[in-house]
Amino acid sequence: MTKHDNERNKKRITRLTTAGVLVALAFILSYLESLLPSFTGVPGVKPGFANIAVMCALYALGGKIAVAVALVRVVLSGFMFTGMNAMLYSLAGSALSLIVMLLLRSTDKFSVPAVSIAGAVAHNAGQILLACLMLGKAVLYYFPILIISGLISGFIIGIIASLIIPRIALTR
Repeated sequence: MTKHDNERNKKRITRLTTAGVLVALAFILSYLESLLPSFTGVPGVKPGFANIAVMCALYALGGKIAVAVALVRVVLSGFMFTGMNAMLYSLAGSALSLIVMLLLRSTDKFSVPAVSIAGAVAHNAGQILLACLMLGKAVLYYFPILIISGLISGFIIGIIASLIIPRIALTR
């Protein structure tokens, strides 16, 4: 094995272990969030702390790893804490959120908080779209509340992620 091969393997191992740590972090944050009461008085509105790990993955490891972190977190959390119904809503929200965040991140024109805000609002939009399909259009009254919560939580998550990302000593 050459020195170049060793360096490449070391980088792969570092990326893999960092991805594993981010999955674990997302899972733990999801669990802690599941223990929180609804502090807004609006059912289902949660801060989305697990998205700190997804944002860190997106910026430090790239889009593919961010998708993997989000998907593993949603599935594990669904089976362990929230149930199948909530997992479906989370998958719908995460899918739309990831599409939006990947597109915005690829332009390099938006700050981490801006990408996070867009992702949070898109997550809520994905959940509302699924709710409309399953329950009818009456749930749309809930969307303004979700937009506001997405703006606030997306900003907070984005600020936290922007403080952590530079400390992850990896380059894509």
